[in-house]
Amino acid sequence: MQSRLVFVHGIGGLRDPARELAAWTQALAVGMREAGHSAAARDLVSEGSGEQVFVHYADLFGRGQGQGGDVPGAVGEAGVEMEGEILSDLLVAWVDGLAAEHSDEWHRQILDHARAEARPRAQEQGSLAVVRRALNVATTLLALKPWGGTAQWITPKLMVSHLRQVTRYLARSDLDAQGISLDLRIRSRVAEAIGDGPAIVVAHSLGSVVALETLHQLSSPIPLFVTLGSPIATRTVVWPRLLPQPPGVPDGVGEWLNFWDRDDVIALRPHLERELRPSAGGVIPISRRVDSDGTWVHDAEKYLAQPAVAGPIAQALARMAGGASGCGGSR
Repeated sequence: MQSRLVFVHGIGGLRDPARELAAWTQALAVGMREAGHSAAARDLVSEGSGEQVFVHYADLFGRGQGQGGDVPGAVGEAGVEMEGEILSDLLVAWVDGLAAEHSDEWHRQILDHARAEARPRAQEQGSLAVVRRALNVATTLLALKPWGGTAQWITPKLMVSHLRQVTRYLARSDLDAQGISLDLRIRSRVAEAIGDGPAIVVAHSLGSVVALETLHQLSSPIPLFVTLGSPIATRTVVWPRLLPQPPGVPDGVGEWLNFWDRDDVIALRPHLERELRPSAGGVIPISRRVDSDGTWVHDAEKYLAQPAVAGPIAQALARMAGGASGCGGSR
């Protein structure tokens, strides 16, 4: 059967899907070659060798995301309050995660200041106050410069705009003209890309949350589910808001590999197998650490170029091409 590979991106601005698909595919081919799968790498970038899809949903967050804009739909007072609560929780969890990685006095002082800014204030009123607090935290964190000059976040406004994508997705509001919530609109795009399956799904960052929830809604066989830099198990923010509850592995998934980098500031609780219930078939996530070079390791292409990530994907594609059923994959 023809292989089908579905990529799901994370937070960030508007993208050119064709350009992103080429970049992600090329990065994955690099990792495949380093893992000893040169033929698979060659096939991956050859026309007609299989179907690769890049699911783009950043446009659903509103126009101007690339410039830090934020144009919501019909959110409602309850939705606004929920977004503010989630953003507050996200800021605190993120600062606490960074603090666990830095013990020297200079970093500790900055992070202590950021933590104080991140925590909600009793007199705080409205979502704008939460956003102002988030901007203050972002300004402080950018002083740490853990992301370097090549990071996607250049200004506090852009950082907060992108982080608010997480809050807007998890708030389950932001209705369109037909009354469909933002998170449902995003998942529908992923579901359409996966189709009836089988498909290998590779999801990065917020995309791992989107893909997980989508797979629970589908009966499509997924021989391999790969998550990169995932925030799924962030206990105070993402984990308690996942659908369905309690969080678990979708029954259609044959194998789930979760990759994290020690220096990835987004993957705060990387060992998903400790946090999610197994599927009906007994499948659990298997978390594996990788180590990338540079100051900003959360980038999807860095993960994809890792042999430890690319090798299992090459093997799964080969099994699909050979007609393997997929579910109940190798351990």
